[in-house]
Amino acid sequence: MKFSIVDVFAETKYTGNQLAVIWGERVELLSEEEMLKIAQEMNYSETTFISASEPENGGYPVRIFTPKRELPFAGHPTLGTAYIIQQEIIKNSVEQVILNLAVGQIPVTWKISEEGKQILWMRQNSPEFTQSYDQEILASVLNLEPSDFDDRYPIQAVSTGIPFIIVPLKTQSALKKAKVNLERYAEFIQTTTAKEIFIFCPETHHPNNHLCARMFAPALGVPEDPATGSANGCLAGYLSNYDYFGSDQVDIRVEQGYEIDRPSLLLLKSQKIGDFIQVEVGGTVVKVAEGILV
Repeated sequence: MKFSIVDVFAETKYTGNQLAVIWGERVELLSEEEMLKIAQEMNYSETTFISASEPENGGYPVRIFTPKRELPFAGHPTLGTAYIIQQEIIKNSVEQVILNLAVGQIPVTWKISEEGKQILWMRQNSPEFTQSYDQEILASVLNLEPSDFDDRYPIQAVSTGIPFIIVPLKTQSALKKAKVNLERYAEFIQTTTAKEIFIFCPETHHPNNHLCARMFAPALGVPEDPATGSANGCLAGYLSNYDYFGSDQVDIRVEQGYEIDRPSLLLLKSQKIGDFIQVEVGGTVVKVAEGILV
């Protein structure tokens, strides 16, 4: 079997979120346990497995694993895997690749930015809004003060395939000082469907960006993720739903990963269409390594 390592949501090599993509003829023979072992060996936030070199029902079958378990959907693995399918399997500059994931078919399209960069875009499922949470509870979990939270907007679980607890903060200083109290976190997630916490604020490192964010997922074996496409998709839906920028139209740039020295850039678009919110997340992919599993 072959593997490729890519950096996703990366403006340059060795930034963004790392992903290992396993592909080749023998992938379809792997058991779920073997896939998990390989994901643990790679030890990135996620590792993906392309189990066929030809489309099935219009899309390529792909499975996603963290070092602890399989996921039905994840953002940066979707973009990174689509990139490898285009580059290594199709070997042609197609405009779209469809992935068959556990949540359903997710299309990834290629578009050229104003700067001439190739941007990969994925359309996520319409977000679902569920449980809301008190500031005091999240303050104890994140070692923050209630005054750090932006109380104009709710702390709420949102899902486009995986639920995240979306937490609005006022300042970048609050964002930087956030630190998960693992004991209180373990108690907290006993009562929640969402296990991952996504915090954001309107103060950024670079003036041409709009929001700065962090994502914590200890339950998945990921203390902090440098760039989370699925969480940012939930954020895009949240911003539209609550008119964070003054309307439901969202077209923004989000920073993530600066606190763990993996600066990342995610592009978000969303808008309300009838009873649904259309969500798209985009970014660049850079290939950094390839090899063979023996």
